[in-house]
Amino acid sequence: MQQSTLVRLKGNLELKNPILVVGLPGVGLVGKLVAEHLVDELGAEKVIEVYSPHFPPQVLVNKDCTVRPVSNTIYYAKAKENDILFLVGDHQSTTSQGHYELCSLYLDIAEEFGVKRIYTLGGYPTGKLTYEDTVLGVANDTKLIEEIKEYGVEFRESEPSGGIVGASGLLVAFSKMRGIDAACLMGMTPGYLMDPKSAQSLLKVLCKMFGIEVNMESLEKKAEEMESILEKLKEKEEQQTIQEAKPTEEDLRYIG
Repeated sequence: MQQSTLVRLKGNLELKNPILVVGLPGVGLVGKLVAEHLVDELGAEKVIEVYSPHFPPQVLVNKDCTVRPVSNTIYYAKAKENDILFLVGDHQSTTSQGHYELCSLYLDIAEEFGVKRIYTLGGYPTGKLTYEDTVLGVANDTKLIEEIKEYGVEFRESEPSGGIVGASGLLVAFSKMRGIDAACLMGMTPGYLMDPKSAQSLLKVLCKMFGIEVNMESLEKKAEEMESILEKLKEKEEQQTIQEAKPTEEDLRYIG
């Protein structure tokens, strides 16, 4: 397989004002959690599977002990005002070249379906073991920024300061060249572990934007489990800080 391969599972679709939502693996798995939750809750239908030599050279093992190759998938669901395409999957590219090639492929698909708006989803790493109910955004057009601000998304000057790595950033930038409005929405997350609590914050914003309601019970359960893990990490961090602050015997010898 010399290049990425598309497997089409459904024929021609006639979509109503389609939006593409991208939730690939990233920081805290925030975008992936949100997109996959919406796929489940909206009963989205699988449309396309993407296989690529830029994905890791591995297969994943199913519950019945059969295997499947790593892939990304596009699903389709109907919402109130718009039909929604979801791009979710197992991995992003393992190479810089692959990121560009795959993003070009995803934009080709978006154009084919008549997509005029793209939302990429991700996590913004804070490095702190505390939860912040904030969604940060960037976009490829200032008019779009003003529109999205109405849903409570924050836009901070020159942030993220280190830029955005991977599909979430590249798709927003290159969609501009194709006449497609795009924004990246990021839930604030410590960045160390899977973060369903941050995913909940991002999901609430998307539900407002799309005018839909979904059950968040499964995300809430995951959030409670991760909260317990984070509390243990905080305790360890505090204990370590206390230990480091205690004077050693050598320190005491030098006190005048």
